[in-house]
Amino acid sequence: MVVGNNSSTAVTSISLTRPSLPLRGRSFRALVLAPETPLGDWFSHLDALVQRSPTLFSERAVILDVSGLAKDSLREDAAGPEAAEPAEDATDAAAATPDIAGLVDELKQRGIRIMGVEKAEPAWLGPALPPLLSGGRPAEMAPPEPAKDLELPREPEPVKPPEPRKPNSLVLETPLRSGQSVYHPEGDVTVMGSVASGAEILAGGSIHIYGALRGRAIAGAGGNPRARICCRKFEPELIGIDGLFRTADTTDPKLRKKAVQVWLEGDTLRMAALD
Repeated sequence: MVVGNNSSTAVTSISLTRPSLPLRGRSFRALVLAPETPLGDWFSHLDALVQRSPTLFSERAVILDVSGLAKDSLREDAAGPEAAEPAEDATDAAAATPDIAGLVDELKQRGIRIMGVEKAEPAWLGPALPPLLSGGRPAEMAPPEPAKDLELPREPEPVKPPEPRKPNSLVLETPLRSGQSVYHPEGDVTVMGSVASGAEILAGGSIHIYGALRGRAIAGAGGNPRARICCRKFEPELIGIDGLFRTADTTDPKLRKKAVQVWLEGDTLRMAALD
């Protein structure tokens, strides 16, 4: 006869939980390329731009807007009512589809990688092509008119005026090296040194550089036409204010290596020496 002991064994229950998958949102600034027909001329202009500013597309997200190709490729044009009829066979349907794969490959050979395609039909994109993106922000809708009833109108609630925005300036104590990028949408950017070729500054306000400007400087990026760019030595790859840009070869050669200010006058970028 076997008699068991009275000792008890404690059993620990372990509950295994699967770790949550963190999802984070992050926004990036992207350049948009909108090719137009004839593509040969468009690529010639693009090659000339890249030759003038070789680092313009370096480490930048690029979106391909194919709306210009769709207008010329689809059969719905001024040819008459017959042009809007469906294609009779697969050959006509293929001819009406822009060659986005070939276009993406041509851009890739130029060192421009496309991260997304905008304003394209889903059928135009295959699995090997960049994804379809929705372009732009949704338009603001006008508020609906209040319904009319028999109630007396209520007095409107007092509206609290918005607080004035405090100035927010960014001061960089060290020079900006090639490959570095600074984005400051809330105010001015001041660089105590130089901005090297291949470096970039995007500011919502003005840009002040106490050294040489050899890279890219874009002021008024948030829609500020009164922003300015000032530097002690003017040798830029690209300058821009409020959406208007100039490359190096479109600036006055007499201003090279001088102290210069750049401002916006109407739809024209103006440049003048500070000496």
